[in-house]
Amino acid sequence: MSFFKRAHDIVQAKANKALDKAENPSEMLDLSYEQMLEQITKVRSALVQIAASRKQLELQEDQFAHTVSALAQQAAQAVQLGREDLAREALSRKAVAQQEVDALEPQHQTLLEQERKMTQTLQALQLRVTQFRTQKETLKAQYSAAKASSAVNDQIAGISGAFSGSADALQRAHDKIAAAQAHAGALDELLQSGVLEDVGVDHGDDIAKQLNQLGASAQVENELAALKAQTALVAAPPAALGPAPAAPAGAPEQVAP
Repeated sequence: MSFFKRAHDIVQAKANKALDKAENPSEMLDLSYEQMLEQITKVRSALVQIAASRKQLELQEDQFAHTVSALAQQAAQAVQLGREDLAREALSRKAVAQQEVDALEPQHQTLLEQERKMTQTLQALQLRVTQFRTQKETLKAQYSAAKASSAVNDQIAGISGAFSGSADALQRAHDKIAAAQAHAGALDELLQSGVLEDVGVDHGDDIAKQLNQLGASAQVENELAALKAQTALVAAPPAALGPAPAAPAGAPEQVAP
């Protein structure tokens, strides 16, 4: 096998494969049916031609047979009239006409046989076309039903996939919520147990610790100074507090205890 022949076979195979994918069974069946109708038309045309040829040949045979019969009568009349020369000429022409009849007869039989075979072929083709038409419509209905079923199955598969995705999303959301609730519950338990006193404070920051300690020390010193001042005021004698205000005129004197 040459390189070009192999390349041609490969291209043809790929083309046929592409056609198989692109072919619509309904359209393919309709096309085959139309092709069969075209074959029937051709067979009918051939049958008509054969029949016409056979009919034309029969007319020629009839004409020659009539000529033979007429010449035979003319020869007989010539003999009765004593004209042997005319009788001889008539019989000579009669022999030629009979040869034509004899030559046309095999052709006539051949045309009859061809017409018979062509008629049988046409009848067989018509029967096949009738059967094919019935099968074609049945197959087209089955193909339409299969397409509809396939479309429904695709829709069902899509719906199932959508529900499956929704179920997965719900499960993921449920898992995240459960994880968040568990985390919050754990923190709450740790805070209540005292393990985590100040969750928001970074205990690893030394500067923050020192600032917090300075603030606490300053507050303590301030509170201590305030307490000392209050204690000093309470312990001081009255004189140290300054002269008593003068009593108003006419007011009774108060006796010191």
